[in-house]
Amino acid sequence: MAVFYFLWGAGLPIFRRTGRAMADNRTTRAGVGRLLPRIGSPAYHLMLGAVAILILGPLGGISAAFMNFSIGFFIGGQVLAGILGSTVTLPYGPEGRHGANYMQTMAASVAGMCGMAVLMQAMVWLGLPEPPVWKLVLYFMSIGMFGVGVGMLYTPVLVDRMQLAYPSGFAVANILRALTDRNLLKRSIAKLGGGMLAGYAGGLFALKLPALARLGVTQKGIEALTGLSLSASTFGAGLIVGARIAIPALVVALIGKWQTPYLVSIGWLKPGEPFRKIGFIIALGTILGAAILDVALILIQAARQFRQKRGQAASPADDWKRVNVFRLVLWVVFWGAATVFFGSQVLHQPVFFLAVALGLCFLFVLVNGISLGISDWNPISSAFVLTVFILAALGLRDPGVGLLCASILLIACSEGGDMQQDRSTGWRLGTNRIIQFRYQVIGIAMGAVLAVVLGKVFMHSYEVLRVDQFTHPHAEGAQQWQSAMTYKLVGALKGITTSQPQVMQALRFGVLLGLLIEIARKLIKRIPGYQQALKTSARARAGNFVLDAVLLPSPYASSFGGFVELPTVLWWTAGGVGSSVFDLVQARRASRRPQTGDDQLPPDMSTMSLVGGGLIAGDSLAALSVGLHGLARTVL
Repeated sequence: MAVFYFLWGAGLPIFRRTGRAMADNRTTRAGVGRLLPRIGSPAYHLMLGAVAILILGPLGGISAAFMNFSIGFFIGGQVLAGILGSTVTLPYGPEGRHGANYMQTMAASVAGMCGMAVLMQAMVWLGLPEPPVWKLVLYFMSIGMFGVGVGMLYTPVLVDRMQLAYPSGFAVANILRALTDRNLLKRSIAKLGGGMLAGYAGGLFALKLPALARLGVTQKGIEALTGLSLSASTFGAGLIVGARIAIPALVVALIGKWQTPYLVSIGWLKPGEPFRKIGFIIALGTILGAAILDVALILIQAARQFRQKRGQAASPADDWKRVNVFRLVLWVVFWGAATVFFGSQVLHQPVFFLAVALGLCFLFVLVNGISLGISDWNPISSAFVLTVFILAALGLRDPGVGLLCASILLIACSEGGDMQQDRSTGWRLGTNRIIQFRYQVIGIAMGAVLAVVLGKVFMHSYEVLRVDQFTHPHAEGAQQWQSAMTYKLVGALKGITTSQPQVMQALRFGVLLGLLIEIARKLIKRIPGYQQALKTSARARAGNFVLDAVLLPSPYASSFGGFVELPTVLWWTAGGVGSSVFDLVQARRASRRPQTGDDQLPPDMSTMSLVGGGLIAGDSLAALSVGLHGLARTVL
């Protein structure tokens, strides 16, 4: 508890004190039971912090780590944390939305850091010695603290002045407003709870299939069942994204399966190797190609918005969003220096490459923040890979050095973007930034510890996670643990820092393909007649869906088909198609009956998104339960 209060005060020097004028430091007890602490009191924040750091944060963190190990991407869990956190603040009425926002801020920071547990897996795949836990915790925490500081530097411009949308932040703000309704909250909890129970049961079944051998089931039958029940989390993630995002991955996976013999004939693959061995490089290239165009357009759009608002007189900042820039700069300098110190003196990495990576953070946190604010897309893997390219041009030859130095970009861009998105939510709700910053700082500290612990637990419990899937692509259990994020990072490092001409050829091909696809998509969608047809013709909208899903899918969506194997993509697509069909049927039913206030739900609170989030959480908890049980049996 002493650590909690220390970190609570650690963020204070950055901001000006606002005294009794804090928007949420109210003394009213209207609607609050006598047993609940007063809003703004130390007991109130202790209650919120305990719930966030002991329940919501670990729940989101476990899900994030599990998703990165099993699928290769993670969902921060702001919606889940916001809904569950609102059960605590519901008795406070509308003013409780600030407390729920504090909790989701902390929980999202924990989850974001826990998703970085795959960096430990990447070390194992590269054959690096595993550093002691305390060294990694200090390094990860320093980067996270640096990242939120850099993210906060850009907040007055991106959030306050440019007022970028930050769609997910907007959705969370709407959810927190809506969850002052007890009935709505009850319905949301029921859907989440049902999804979690189903995900937990499905996860236990999938992870315990080898035990069926004792009942006489053949190995081939077990493998068939394993493929059949691959992952509730994969299906749940598909439910969240929908068919327009899920089908493109299937298209790429099928093309890869079809073209594998040709790729073998030209030397890009060896006989028996799966498509993902080279497919992830092509997919990564398509993301980079699309990003080249999108980031350029984003910067142009940002410059236009800045010019439009430049002539407007700046109004005095409200108390709840005042920032002491000098102290914030000191925060950034301190944690940047700490990152270099721990990276060089504790982890023994070259100071030059660490410093270059820190400098690149100021560019990528801004660019990624603008991208996140406009398109809801934070390209952290692109920042990682581009950093490795830059370091290689400056003389980098060691994949291990590249991993630890480029990890600065991976963590800083993730946490910096999260900072800006959370501030956009707070901007809409009027939440005090002093307190919100403190919750995020505590979440990063907790997340750094939990990331390393979860990495150790998962890899100790599931030996397949320690197997380099480049060398052993058909390792037992690899179907359940695709580790696409690790596969992508390690593959990029091996391809860039070693002599593999086919890898660079595939990367260049992917960059060109992604750039051409994105140019074609934007040119088609800018045609006035095309835009008009989408507004008036159902056939045109159907054709637009086919264009997005099959003919010219976005590289950001289709690339998933190159990162994982076909069975995983099939479950992903099944979830996406099922979600879209369900939503379509529900929309048609709704059009035939009178609309009521209860029907007006934010998009992020749809039935499929809630059930999908529950499936992910349940599946991850099942994996952790089985892993902890196996670990306990090994130790005892």
